Amino acid sequence: MSATLPLLAARDLAQPLAWRDGQPISAARFLAEAAALAEQLPARGQAVNLCQDRYHFALALVAAALRGHVSLLPPNAMAATLQQLPVAQGAPYAMVDDDEPVNLPRIDLRARPAVSGGASAVPAIDSERIAVCLLTSGSTGAPQPHAKSWRALTVNIGSEAQRLAEMTSRPSLQGLNIVATVPAQHSYGFESSVMLSLLGGAAFDAGRPFYPADVAQALQNVPRPRALVTTPFHLKTLLLSGVELPPVDLLLCATAPLTPQLAALAEQKMGGPLIEIYGCTEAGQLASRRTTQGQTWTTLGEVRITSTTHSGDGESF
Repeated sequence: MSATLPLLAARDLAQPLAWRDGQPISAARFLAEAAALAEQLPARGQAVNLCQDRYHFALALVAAALRGHVSLLPPNAMAATLQQLPVAQGAPYAMVDDDEPVNLPRIDLRARPAVSGGASAVPAIDSERIAVCLLTSGSTGAPQPHAKSWRALTVNIGSEAQRLAEMTSRPSLQGLNIVATVPAQHSYGFESSVMLSLLGGAAFDAGRPFYPADVAQALQNVPRPRALVTTPFHLKTLLLSGVELPPVDLLLCATAPLTPQLAALAEQKMGGPLIEIYGCTEAGQLASRRTTQGQTWTTLGEVRITSTTHSGDGESF
């Protein structure tokens, strides 16, 4: 029999896994909603997760995993992109939470089944099952799929969670509340907001704030300790906006190198340490550094760096 791994890291199910408009959503409620949604999915197929709300995205992801379906994460919902989705694991269907037209069978999470109460235990799934397939933007051709088993995700996210806890002098990420400006379909946004909550012990805000005032409000809506997961572009815009910013306990940044000057300004204005993550679509997170303390990257977990020749369409973050 195949080994299994839990869908959530060990945690108190009564505590928040997510937040919406300042209101907590417990892990128990999340699991109950995901299980009910899973019952509504087709017997066979692949879930194309197009949900913009981060809570809906996480529900769709876990419901698909419970149903034994792969979740495809395309870079966009353009017709040309969706026409090139891999079909080896079954016909794709779209998991959505808006009215944008999609040329696929739709399951709208705004109409998901209502549940009462919450789950009392965390389900487990086959650790070697391919749970997620991230797709690159296809800038050098057709979007390239990068499949991730639940075991690979558990190991990768566990390494990130351990490193972030160490670098912020915390025993774990339990109780840390994450606000992210990065979409959940992007490798970095997927791993460092949704998955860092599911498999790393944190909790995430359902929104995806873009403008500085919205980011400040989203941070204010979740209690401390809190973290902001963002990019150099968003961070610079935020810091130069003049908007009053709530203090944070952790800043996480990726997708492009960050200057020491901007990192120092971020730590000065927002209070928490700024940690950069280096990674790529193919391998996930590979290394981290606290930019104000030096330019050297330290690999995560069991990652080791060797010299090799690479060609392909992967995207670093």
